[in-house]
Amino acid sequence: MINYSENNIITLIGTIVSDRRFSHEVYGEGFYSFDIEVPRLSDNSDIIPVTVSERILTDEYAIGQKVVIDGQFRSYNNYENEKNKLVLTVFAKDIKIFEPGDEEISNPNEICLTGFICKKPIYRTTPFGREIADILLAVNRAYNKSDYIPCITWGRNARYCQNIQVGEKVRLWGRIQSRQYEKKFENGTSEIRRAYEVSVSKMEIEKDMESMNEDSNSEEQNA
Repeated sequence: MINYSENNIITLIGTIVSDRRFSHEVYGEGFYSFDIEVPRLSDNSDIIPVTVSERILTDEYAIGQKVVIDGQFRSYNNYENEKNKLVLTVFAKDIKIFEPGDEEISNPNEICLTGFICKKPIYRTTPFGREIADILLAVNRAYNKSDYIPCITWGRNARYCQNIQVGEKVRLWGRIQSRQYEKKFENGTSEIRRAYEVSVSKMEIEKDMESMNEDSNSEEQNA
């Protein structure tokens, strides 16, 4: 039996920096969203949206509270202005107040994904010669659903991505990062928006059990 929960695992430690806002309702269960600020190793930080069920959300989770969140990085399509927009959020399966003993969790922003390459990776170099490759990963979850997660790789990983084919199954580790950009409109106005992606630190090709069995049978026939 496939354990889809192992395809998408994330742990975040950060401070709540926004009021909660109603997100949606499923079978009478309400879900709310808020933003948390997660520090990087540098002096910068990432602002990451989190979606939480009302079943585990209490009044103690307020602005300024430091929390530990375990969950998944999910996506959904939002139809806006006659266009589909990919919306990304951390879906919290568990949330708790940060305690001093939690300091042993050394990485405040850690994600592991297993999925399939669904677009040809885009490799490029920056004006300063830094190698980058963008990939879009389809991560399966239960009930025939999938999350489409944009990821960015660097250096050796970026060069490696040049040879990865669409449909290839990969496993990767990294962190969620946020970045601001200016969205310009046809009427001349603009607004500042925030985008999210997984910054990849390590990746590898995954073989599913069916492929492994085929390889094993082929080796036995050739022995």
